[in-house]
Parts: sequence; structure tokens; C-alpha cells
Amino acid sequence: MPGHDIAEPSDWVVRWSPLIARGKVLDLACGGGRHARCLAELGHEVLAVDREPQSIPGVRFVQADLEDGSPWPLPGERFQGIVVANYLHRPLFPRLQEALAPGGVLLYETFMAGNERYGKPSNPDFLLRPGELWQAFGGLHIIAFEQGTVERPKPAMIQRLCAVRR
Repeated sequence: MPGHDIAEPSDWVVRWSPLIARGKVLDLACGGGRHARCLAELGHEVLAVDREPQSIPGVRFVQADLEDGSPWPLPGERFQGIVVANYLHRPLFPRLQEALAPGGVLLYETFMAGNERYGKPSNPDFLLRPGELWQAFGGLHIIAFEQGTVERPKPAMIQRLCAVRR
């Protein structure tokens, strides 16, 4: 969309991040770090993880391939908030729930079935099924859930969830 910088944090993350208590926050598969920077500016201690090396001012970074079968790179760590955007690796769902501290907030937003009409990702392995985030994280207290078409930052079919560990 003209005038919209993809480096900006997602509207969903901006909307729900005030629910995250001050503390340690994980930006999983952080990419260029748009959410890590935003969360650090809000005063959180941010840990960003990605396969590609990143240098994000004020953020602790761990380089890890989350899909190669290696052990979870953050054993025993708990987070007040976990943000996952534009990334899907279903085997991590249980890990994310375990890593969420009591009262911790999960903000998850990624592509879903139907996105193939807008371009990539189009492989079903990388697209959520309808209601899948709700089902996967139904053991958490779901604050908000949306699925459908968005126009920002570009037309896409997405699914997003805000949930709290009781």
C-alpha cells in the first residue's frame, strides 16, 4: 500500500501490546525487528529470535533455526509477552504456550488459507486453516480473535489472536 512502511509494527501488535506487563518479551522469527524495536521502546526487555543474524538496538538477539530439529533455543525461559507475526511452524505451538509466563500475553498474526489469491505464501503448509489459532491456543484465555481479509500493509488473508495464560 503506498505510504505504508512495512517496517512499521503490525496494527494488531500495536493495539494489544499494552496488555503485556513490563518484563521479558519474545519476538519469535523477528525478521528485521519491527516488533522487537516497538516493544523495546515500550520499556520491555526484548529477546528476538530469527534464523538470519540481526542487530536491533536495545534488543538481545539469538540466532536459531526453529525448523531444523535443533532443541528449543530458550529452555526454561518465560516471557510476559510473545509476539509472532508472518510466521508459521505448527510444531512450535506447544513451546510457545510453555514459554508464556502466568498472565503472559500471546500476540500471533499470520497468513491463512485463501491468501494464495493474493500471492505468497500460497503453500498450505504455511497457511493457517480457518479457526486454527483459536483451536491451537484454546487453553489460553482468548481476548481477541480475527480472521479474514486485510488491506494493510498489503491485501492478504490473515488470522490473528490475542490470548493470556491464566
